[in-house]
Formats: sequence, C-alpha cells, structure tokens
Amino acid sequence: MTTAKTPLVVLAAGGTGGHVFPAAALAAELETRGAGVILFTDRRGDAVGGALGGVETMRIRAGGVAGKGLAARMHSTLELGLGLFQARSLLRRLAPRAVVGFGGYPSVPTMLAATFGRYHTLVHEQNAVLGRANRLLAGRVERIASSFEHPARLPAGVGGKIVHTGMPVRPAFVDTRGQSYPDIGADGPIRLLVLGGSLGAQVFGEVVPDAVGLLDERLRRRLVISQQCRPENLEQAEAAYRRLGVAAELARFFDDVPQRLAAAHLLIARAGASTVAEITAVGRPSILIPYPHAIDDHQAANARAVEDVGAAWVMPQESFSPETLVERLRDLLAAPEALRQAAERARTAGRPEAAERLADAVFDLIESNGAEGGAHTGRRAA
Repeated sequence: MTTAKTPLVVLAAGGTGGHVFPAAALAAELETRGAGVILFTDRRGDAVGGALGGVETMRIRAGGVAGKGLAARMHSTLELGLGLFQARSLLRRLAPRAVVGFGGYPSVPTMLAATFGRYHTLVHEQNAVLGRANRLLAGRVERIASSFEHPARLPAGVGGKIVHTGMPVRPAFVDTRGQSYPDIGADGPIRLLVLGGSLGAQVFGEVVPDAVGLLDERLRRRLVISQQCRPENLEQAEAAYRRLGVAAELARFFDDVPQRLAAAHLLIARAGASTVAEITAVGRPSILIPYPHAIDDHQAANARAVEDVGAAWVMPQESFSPETLVERLRDLLAAPEALRQAAERARTAGRPEAAERLADAVFDLIESNGAEGGAHTGRRAA
C-alpha cells in the first residue's frame, strides 16, 4: 500500500536499452527517495529484468505500426487496443501518483490509459529529436522531460511542457566521472575504444582494422584497442589486428564499459542516446558515426549536438571508410591537446545528475495536486 509519504510511480518502457536504462536509473532514484515503483512493459520485458533489478513488472500488450505491412499494422493496432484496456484496469487498481513513459511503442498503451484516467503524466525523450511515440503523447501529458536542451520535432503548443533533465545513465558511469583524462605520453600506449551498440556494428568490424593498418607502424604499435564486434566479424578482425601486431581485445559485449571508457583516449561509436549520455557523463572525446537508418535520423541529431560543443567529430556512414578514418585518426592522435580539450568539453556538457533532475520533475507533478502530494517533497538535501 502507498501513502502520501510513499507514493507509487508507474514506469512505462519497452525492451530496448535506450528506453530501459533511463527507466532503471529513475527507478533507483525514486526508490532511494522512498517511492514505490512498478514497471509496465511489453512481452520483451524479460530482456529488461536485469537492468531494473527487483522492480515489480507487469506485462502490457503492445505493437509497433511503423514500417509494417497492412496485416501487421492491423494486428499491432489490435494489440495496442488490448494493451490500453489492460493498462486502464491495472492503473485503476494501483492508483499511482504519477505515470512516466520512456518512448517507444510499448509505452503508448500505458501512457494513453494514464491520460484518460487523469493521472499525473510525464514522458522522457532520450534523443535530440522527439520520437514518434512521444510526439503522439506530447499534447496529452503534463510534462516532457528532455535529454537535450532544444529537442526537434516538437508539436505545436507543447514547448511550455519541456523540462531539460538530461539523460539518466547508470551509476557506474557517473562514478568514473572523477577520473582525469589519461595522459598521452610521447611513446606511451594510446587506448582506443570501439563500441557499436549492444551487438556491435558490422561496419566498425570492417572499417576500423583496415584503417589501423594504414597507420605508420610506430603509431600503430602504440595502440591498445578494445572493440565490440558482431560474431560474424570477430574472427576476421582479430586476425587482422594480430597480423598488424596491434594489441586488441575483441568481444561481442563488454560488461565493464564504464571503466574502459574512463581509460580510453578516444572512442569510436554510434550516436544513440545512451552512448552520447555516457560519453558526456564520463567526459571523453569521440568519433561518432550515426546509424543511418535510425527513425527520424535521430542519431545524426544526437551526434551534431555533441559536435557543436566541441566534444566530438561526426563522420556520416556513407563517407566512413578506412581512408577517411585513418586521416581523422592521424590528425587526432598527433594532437593530444585537442583530444584533452574535447574531453573537457564533453564533461562540461554532461549531466550526471540527470536521474535526480528527472525524479525532481516527477515529484513536482505529484506535489502539484495539493496537500496530499505536498506532504512529501521527495527531494535530495542540498
């Protein structure tokens, strides 16, 4: 049972890391402040169990309609309708003080049900472009928390709802923020981290080893590379680095990315919202290659936002080749002070307190309904 002093907050998030990681960070912060938390997710919810720890989870039917054929869209629409009725019934029984959505189609039934039921509502947008689900909900919810200061594709009339909180990241990234940018000695190792998303980007497995092979031998032998690879690229990339005499550790997945990022002199990565937030939370320079097929080209917008503050260099995938990458690497590795300045600008742009700001926005909503909500501030001491 929840009371005014222990409010219940429902989170609506799907099974992808970009939506789940900020939900997990908010859940941890809300629980620290004494709130109860329940996650509403779709059938992919099993994939998020680890990220949200022991948070109670309820399954809601949902289905995406973008980019599908007529039959699939009809099925997805039916699933969304059934999910809406499920969510309305559960919300009526639970009576949460606030409902928070994290974008993506799995959040839509819950957030629509919450607006119909007149619960306090907030959506969080991870990217520099408001996603389709959040654009659909923007006119109905009370607040739109944004990772970026000026998100694009805002529907008319919702600008006053924006709260710039930043993108919550896992505590392990915040914990490494205090580590200084590592020195690049005249002959010391140069640590390069290559991340391509949760499964690694095929293009990185093909381009990066070939680019490294074009460096002069003296510089090449100073490299220490950690690189995510797709399974089908891993053996070939390992063989290439071994042939070049480059120290390289390759894996499908690294479970210590915060530590590897803190130790890196330069990152090569996609520009997903989580990656961008992690780069700026830790404060490291990066070469960003936006995924060209991202909906609304949001990764390009994310990358440009980091480049605009002088913290990254953006390379479109259509021009990302061994020849263009090696040219960029030669310039940057010959200019350690430029890398250091970019690291500091990345750190300055970071919002390590984003989870706290987002929790503040949630409690502001709870408190906005008068004495009952106002009995518990839910804020951290200054």
